[in-house]
Amino acid sequence: MNRGIVIIPTYNERGNIAGVIDRVLALDAPLDILVVDDSSPDGTADLVREKQTEHPEHLHLLERKTKDGLGTAYIAGFRWCLAREYSEIFEMDADLSHNPNDLPRLHEPCLKGIADMSVGSRYTSGGRVKNWPLGRILISYFASLYVRAVLWIAVRDTTAGFVCYKREVLEAIDLDRIEFVGYAFQIEMKYAAIRHGFRISEVPITFIDRQVGTSKMNMGIFKEAFFGVLKMRFRKRQP
Repeated sequence: MNRGIVIIPTYNERGNIAGVIDRVLALDAPLDILVVDDSSPDGTADLVREKQTEHPEHLHLLERKTKDGLGTAYIAGFRWCLAREYSEIFEMDADLSHNPNDLPRLHEPCLKGIADMSVGSRYTSGGRVKNWPLGRILISYFASLYVRAVLWIAVRDTTAGFVCYKREVLEAIDLDRIEFVGYAFQIEMKYAAIRHGFRISEVPITFIDRQVGTSKMNMGIFKEAFFGVLKMRFRKRQP
C-alpha cells in the first residue's frame, strides 16, 4: 500500500478532534488517520466513532484503558500501523497546533527520497511560533540547544511532535527499548533514528498554540526531558 497514516493521540480533545479529522481527510493526499485515545472522560472516542460513519475506510480508532503518556500512545500506534502496509507514518497533535495543510510539505522529503524522517520545525529557517508568551518560546528554544549540545545532533527542533517516518525507520528501531513517555520521547525517537544512520530533514512550520482545551505539559514532563537527555547520551545501548 503506497499510503500514509497520521497517528493522533488524544486525551480530552473532544473540542478539537472532529475539526482535525475533517481537515486531514479533506487533503488531496493518500492519508488515513489513527486516533489513539486514552479513555478520555470527555467522550473524545465517542465522537471519533461518529466520524467513522463518514469515513469508514480511512479513519481508525485505537482505545487504551489508561492514560499512560504520549510516548506509549505513539508506540501503540506505531505497532498498529506497522502491522498494516502503510509506507509512511506521521505524528500529529490533536489540538490544531500543527496545521493539517502542512502534511503534504512534511511528506515531501520522504516521498522524494531526500530523507527517511522529516520534522515539522519551529526553529529551522522559516519556522515560527504563534500565541506563545516569550518566556515559553525561550524555554523551548534553549531546551533544543541543550539537547543538540548533549547528544551532538543537528536537528534544531528536537522536541517537535509533527513528524513523518518512512516505515523502515520504525521497523529498525527497537520500540521495546524506547524508555521515555513525555517530550523526551520525541527526542529519543530522533536520536534513535540518527544512531541507526537514517537521514532527518526539517521542514519549516508555524506552530500555533492551542485555542481549545488545556496543555498536557507539566514539570514532571520537563524534568524527564532534561535528565533523560543525559541518560540517552551515556547509556551503552541505544534503541
